Amino acid sequence: MIFWSTLFFLVLLFVLGKFAWPAILTAVKARNESIYKALDAAEKAKEEMSQLQADNEKILKEAKVERDAMLKEAKQLKEQMISEAKEKATVEAKKLVQGAREAIQTEKAAAINDMKSQLASLSVDIAEKILKSKLDNDKAQKELVSNLINEADLN
Repeated sequence: MIFWSTLFFLVLLFVLGKFAWPAILTAVKARNESIYKALDAAEKAKEEMSQLQADNEKILKEAKVERDAMLKEAKQLKEQMISEAKEKATVEAKKLVQGAREAIQTEKAAAINDMKSQLASLSVDIAEKILKSKLDNDKAQKELVSNLINEADLN
């Protein structure tokens, strides 16, 4: 029995070595090659991902720089617009104040002239009433005329 078992084992080993073993080795070799190819592809993908990530970071940094520049420009523009508006407001305020002063001066001069006119008219009216009351009789008229002649310097 040992003889037959050994013989059967040797025949089986020969048949397996002749037919199965090369197929198994070919399959293992093909599997190893596909694993190496997959590892290479994974390594390339990893390199591409790191390159893409570096590119993304670079683009992000450029975008941040551009955003900061745009914000700075917008801030400068805002400040410029505010200062221009303040200047315009100041100029307009000065114009309004100057116009108001001129209007006040014009009104003041008109009021003074009106007051002078009314005062002159009132003075004439008062003088007329005084003269009428004092010069009601002929004697008072003659005295006034002689006093005025004496006071007048006829040089």
